[in-house]
Amino acid sequence: MRLNRRFFVTGLVSMILGVSLSLSVSQAFAQRGLPDFTELVEKAGPAVVNIRTLERAKSRGQGSGPSAPRGMPPGMDENDPFYEFFRRFFPPGHPGAPGAPSAPGGGRGERGPDSQAPGSPDSGAQRPRGVGSGFIISADGYILSNHHVVEGADEVIVTLADQREFKARVVGSDQRTDVALLKIDASGLPTLPLGDPSRIKVGAWVLAIGSPFGLENTVTAGIVSAKGRETGDYLPFIQTDVAVNPGNSGGPLLNMDGEVIGINSQIYSRTGGFMGISFAIPIDEARRVADQLRQSGRVVRGRIGVAIGDVTREVAEALGLKGNNGALVRNVDPDGPAAKAGIEPGDIVLAFAGRPVNRMSDLPRLVGNTVPGRTESIEVWRRGERKQLRIQVVELEPEARAQAAPASNAPKPAAVNWLGLGVSELSDAQKSQLRLTQGVFVSAASGLSERAGIRQGDIILSVDRTSVGSVAQFSTLVERLDRKRPVALLVHRDNASSWIVVKP
Repeated sequence: MRLNRRFFVTGLVSMILGVSLSLSVSQAFAQRGLPDFTELVEKAGPAVVNIRTLERAKSRGQGSGPSAPRGMPPGMDENDPFYEFFRRFFPPGHPGAPGAPSAPGGGRGERGPDSQAPGSPDSGAQRPRGVGSGFIISADGYILSNHHVVEGADEVIVTLADQREFKARVVGSDQRTDVALLKIDASGLPTLPLGDPSRIKVGAWVLAIGSPFGLENTVTAGIVSAKGRETGDYLPFIQTDVAVNPGNSGGPLLNMDGEVIGINSQIYSRTGGFMGISFAIPIDEARRVADQLRQSGRVVRGRIGVAIGDVTREVAEALGLKGNNGALVRNVDPDGPAAKAGIEPGDIVLAFAGRPVNRMSDLPRLVGNTVPGRTESIEVWRRGERKQLRIQVVELEPEARAQAAPASNAPKPAAVNWLGLGVSELSDAQKSQLRLTQGVFVSAASGLSERAGIRQGDIILSVDRTSVGSVAQFSTLVERLDRKRPVALLVHRDNASSWIVVKP
């Protein structure tokens, strides 16, 4: 009986403590409450603008036929009986629309202006092209938005929150970062302060203001879902669950202090509408671009003349590198700064200008933000050790592609070794055409090598950490390998080099 009483008293105390704890947590949440966005919206709203773009309609006699409006099948104009069907059910940005671009992860992304209406086919007439958003960053009329909002527009109309309209001038636009800087002739305008996106934490409340589907000054809220999200554009996007739809492009992403931390740019969607994932360009990246656009109307970036790839864990282990950080050098422009600095295909770049390269995408960002003409340090991993080099950064320009050696020059098949590889010598003409100084030609690939992804026509430049200069040397190296351990081969294919690990 005493035992039962003891259990009863113990249970009662536990229940009381549990209720007290529950009440304390509930009271804490009640005192803290959900955020109130009203004051923030009142302050920020007047500095957010609606952007409409217009384009000139082409005459019917121009070209081979009438030009199809953006997002419509080629040859379809406003008089086509199926025009209205495509406009209503497959608007630009919708996955069913012709040429709708992809977003990260294989879904569809909102990568351009959205609404579009029939216009006059008369030559020179203006017709609506799209709608987007923007925000004022200076009282004298400078506005930030997205490149894809104003791209190809003949005229840009900016509508303020007080319904005043201005014809805007595109000061400059950068496709790579999707940032555009506009200017309207006005003064004393409300502005938005720019914040520090590096200080925002995952889980923090954020707010978006824009014109989804042309509905001006629409406010949506959510949290930061992730930071530094790579989407293939070499930009560390801020991922949120804020409802962003076509028309929000170019609008601000605000923190709870009313500061802009990003420009809403993309959504992940399989339907063309919001599905819980949106991406914003960090405002520090956008500000660097905007400053250059304001000064010169274009963005100047640095380059060092390398093609790069990811460093896989298997390659890192095979090369004796702890961790899979860095950027793998797949190809080196023979006339570029990297070649002059002594960088070789197969090197792994670990740091640039004293800053670590944790991911492949870090290197283009670090190099691109370097002023052309500067000489910086670069650290690479080569043959089991770190090497410190000096490299001069030059201005990024379009580069011509090197031509691969024609298939007709392929050497005759040779004997296949235990890796499943048959190799032959490269002629001097082939080395010159491929811009290589070493390597052997893969005449046959089977067994272990074929399963690893090596194929006929590849050039093998290195076995593990040793460069290959001839068939005899290659054969000697292969015979000395431990057949129970993976081997890393540096393979040149399609003007680029990468490490391929062959497993036993």
